[in-house]
This record gives sequence, C-alpha cells and structure tokens, in this order.
Amino acid sequence: MKLICIGRNYTEHIDELDNEKPTDPVIFLKPDTAILLKKQPFFIPDFSEDVHHEVEVLVKINRVGKYIDKKFAHKYYNEIGLGIDFTARDLQKQLKDKGLPWEKAKAFDGSAVIGDWIPVNEIENVNNIVFSLKKNDNIIQNGNTSHMLWKIDELIEYISKYFTLKIGDIIFTGTPAGVGKVLANDKLKGFIENKQMFSITVK
Repeated sequence: MKLICIGRNYTEHIDELDNEKPTDPVIFLKPDTAILLKKQPFFIPDFSEDVHHEVEVLVKINRVGKYIDKKFAHKYYNEIGLGIDFTARDLQKQLKDKGLPWEKAKAFDGSAVIGDWIPVNEIENVNNIVFSLKKNDNIIQNGNTSHMLWKIDELIEYISKYFTLKIGDIIFTGTPAGVGKVLANDKLKGFIENKQMFSITVK
C-alpha cells in the first residue's frame, strides 16, 4: 500500500504558508513506515524543532485503477476517514530553499495518523464533509471538503494518470488553515461532524 498526499488543496492554508496557488494538484508520497501504529503516541523527532499538525480527510481505495475518469471515480472507494499529516516545517523549509524533495520532512516514521473509517453510504455528500482537529480540547483546525480546490473524484482522476491505484492505498486530500506546532503532552483529537475519528498524545 502507499499513502498519496495532496498539498495546497485549500486556499486559506496556501495563504497562511505564503505559498503559490498551484495550477495542478501537488502530490507527494509517504511510505507505509510513516503510519503511526494504533494506540501509540506520536514522538517528536529529534531532527526537528517545529513539527506541525495537518488534519486531513482520507480516502481508502478499494479496487485497482489506472486512468480513472472522474465520473467513475466514486466506484473506487467506499470509506472515508480522517488523519494527520505531520510535517517537520523547519526541515521542509530548508529542503524547499535548496530546491530539494520534501520526503525527510513529510514521510518520516510515524508522520501519518490514520483514524477510523466511515462507510461512504453513511455520508450524505463527500463534497460537504465538516471536519475538525482539537488540541487539548480547543478546536484549532476546521475544514469542509466543499472548500477543496480539487474534490475527491477529481483527485482520483488526476492521481491515477501518474500512479496505478491499488486496493488499500490511502489518499490524504489536503489540510485547511490552522496548522501549527505540536508540543510534548499535547492531546490531539480529530472529528468528522461530531464523531471522534482518532485521539493521540504527543511525546
């Protein structure tokens, strides 16, 4: 399985990081070793002084596909989830300034939180999902998939031009505004509507 991540998919998040608005989806990958094991805390890596949380809606692929037309994309997933793309922001900036790839800042061990899953047939509209992240019981990120620059089915169409999608692959669809630094002993909880999807502690 692979984790396919989309960057810069919410305008307000692009603005808060002073990034350029992309003309196509920004794609990067995480290996399966990036997945934070269930019930394990997230350990801040020793190579970063500025790890940020980025809460994201997730899509789990349930069949093999290549060059998928947008109108058929909905057939390729039946579960929606929520997770975190942890980012070593200071290391990412160093790499970007040198024109180097981001993987060390984005794909390190434990950098991908994958929460629970909801069947798509229990969601009224995948393009209108309200989600949020609480840090120490305070809401710090609020999002709605209606604000995506590229919606879920459009992302599947675009990604499948470059990568064959396989059963179990997970798409991280991008984060809304409100990203920020995590500190030891922070407690992070993610929600779709009022349903808690994950809870982790930072160490």
